[in-house]
Amino acid sequence: MKPSLQPKELSPAGMSMLNRRSFLKHSSTALGSMALAGLLANDGLLGAPIRPEILPDRPYAPRKTHFPAKAKQVLLIYCTGAVSHVDTFDYKPELYKRHDTPLPGAVNTFQGENGNLIRPLWDFHPRGNCGKMTSDLLPELGSLADDVAYVHSLTSKTNTHGPGETYMSTGFILEGFPSMGAWTSYALGTENENLPAFVSIPDPRGNPQASVNNWSNAFLPAQFQGTPFSASKEIRNLQAPARFRGKADRDGRDLLKFFNESHLQRFPGDSELAARIAGYELAARMQTSIPEVTDLSDEPDYVLKEYAADDPKNQSRAGFGKNCILARRLLERGVRFVQLFNGSYAMGEGVGNWDGHKSIKAQYPGHAHILDQPAAALIRDLKRRGLLNDVLVVWCTEFGRMPTFQKGASGRDHNPAGFTAWMAGAGVNAPYTFGATDEFGWKAEKDVLSLHDFHATILHLLGLDHERLSYYHNGIERRLTDVHGHVVSDLIA
Repeated sequence: MKPSLQPKELSPAGMSMLNRRSFLKHSSTALGSMALAGLLANDGLLGAPIRPEILPDRPYAPRKTHFPAKAKQVLLIYCTGAVSHVDTFDYKPELYKRHDTPLPGAVNTFQGENGNLIRPLWDFHPRGNCGKMTSDLLPELGSLADDVAYVHSLTSKTNTHGPGETYMSTGFILEGFPSMGAWTSYALGTENENLPAFVSIPDPRGNPQASVNNWSNAFLPAQFQGTPFSASKEIRNLQAPARFRGKADRDGRDLLKFFNESHLQRFPGDSELAARIAGYELAARMQTSIPEVTDLSDEPDYVLKEYAADDPKNQSRAGFGKNCILARRLLERGVRFVQLFNGSYAMGEGVGNWDGHKSIKAQYPGHAHILDQPAAALIRDLKRRGLLNDVLVVWCTEFGRMPTFQKGASGRDHNPAGFTAWMAGAGVNAPYTFGATDEFGWKAEKDVLSLHDFHATILHLLGLDHERLSYYHNGIERRLTDVHGHVVSDLIA
């Protein structure tokens, strides 16, 4: 005979009473713990985030790092459309041996079924004294191998371009989060308060697919949003009307400054008012500072030629070359974060960007012609001028491409499972190769990295602890790296 159940323990009334008692007992402990945590955090005793000391009337003033920085500024070169790593920087001899044979295991990717493995469409050769194997598609960038740390084991969480760009730029697939440049300018300010701390330079052909998400401030204060402009397009509404220029303009600004200062004295401690006035004052200063920095007429002919900025046959290449010169001029003047785009979706998928689904052999040479010489010239020029001692250069794309051709096409499908980015300049351990994809270039398998690891390492080089750089928003301490990320010490000199 089975033992009888004990109704007092299992009755609904008994269970309800037990839950209420348990809740009251433990909630008092939990509330006390929350209060204690709040007090400790306020006193800086909980490993709390280190808030940047932002002066309301000087929000762009240079700020202290968490620890000594190896780099002071960032140049981020972003190639939109997902550059094929197996055709550029990730050498895979096995692809030559197994050319036109099936990839082991059936694989369906972004646009469906894949065909056979296809060898790199351009030969690889050793570059520099280090002998790094890079593709003939980008020989000028390949020639910089001795100054570069290659990362061959990056992974992404999405295989779609817009979310992929957003993820690379903000650490989140969803929209509404601050970009790398916004976090950097929020943390560090800028060395030139007459220019924005964060400048984004879209490709002359148009914006990337995720557009403003790439330079958004999101929930950070508005002054840390990236300011987009280029060397090829006139910046509208920057100059005052002709009748108000010169002495009339200066007198008007002096009068406005007097009124603003008087207004601030009436509302001492109003940080929002001080910040708003500072923003307007920066906009006024930019009326003279931006035309000066974007005017390339004082650049020598040999510099224009070096950057291919004088190319009469290819306006896209000349425009990108001018943007590369603009990037160098901004960095020379102390701008903290410069984001330089190569590729645009304004001209259609694969036409103005690196999205090579249909025919990589036909599409990629045109993109490489626009990118290679100007971008390599920019890095060489930074080195020649001594700027690489302070500037961290990052080259990236949203994800990689498959080692196979798509079935029925002569292009490669999207591949977030393993791809390449690289760094050069201040604080970088170069020449160096970190991580690896498998023998086909399909999946990262050695020292696999997330984009949070990549972002954590960039912040570390700038003297910032990614776990302590945060902003309180909607009840959460938000970070560029979310709740993830580890610094890759092997990439740091």
